[in-house]
Amino acid sequence: MRKIMIIGAGGIGSFLIPLLDKTGLYQIHIYDPDIVETKNLTYQNFSKEEVGELKVNAMAKKYTVKANKYPVLTEEQMLGYDLVVCCVDNLDCRRTLYRTKIEWLDLRAQGRNAALVSFLADPEQYDTLLAGPEGSFSCQGDSWDGSTKNVHFMQVAIAGIGAQWIQRWFNKEDVSSFKVVNA
Repeated sequence: MRKIMIIGAGGIGSFLIPLLDKTGLYQIHIYDPDIVETKNLTYQNFSKEEVGELKVNAMAKKYTVKANKYPVLTEEQMLGYDLVVCCVDNLDCRRTLYRTKIEWLDLRAQGRNAALVSFLADPEQYDTLLAGPEGSFSCQGDSWDGSTKNVHFMQVAIAGIGAQWIQRWFNKEDVSSFKVVNA
């Protein structure tokens, strides 16, 4: 059984986790210190009953995962996994991940765009991929007004693409090192 670390159980992670769990092929460890908020219900895989609960605990009640409520801040925390998957919109976490020698996959979504970047990408591109403002950002993008009418679903699309990448990579098939999706 492959041991996978998923950093982030929100917009992308909350859809990736059930896809991987259904296969029964992975021992999934999820890390996220955040709680489910009402504003998350529109675009994350949570229900009203889970509001106020830690995201990792809500996922652990529904799926076969190991829940960890701690943020991932160091390379040492990422060691010992067959693959580390980043599902957070936080450049600090990505910078740490990209500077490691471990095998990783970075899944991103923002508004109508999504991207997949893997450890197979050209390290010369990392500075460009890691450029941007500090802080954490919603996968809904800056233009989202919070309504269900204008909600974006690229986080679901990139979770599906990421699950397919993971399956193919573990099967030693050809995979993309980098992919951008625009809707």
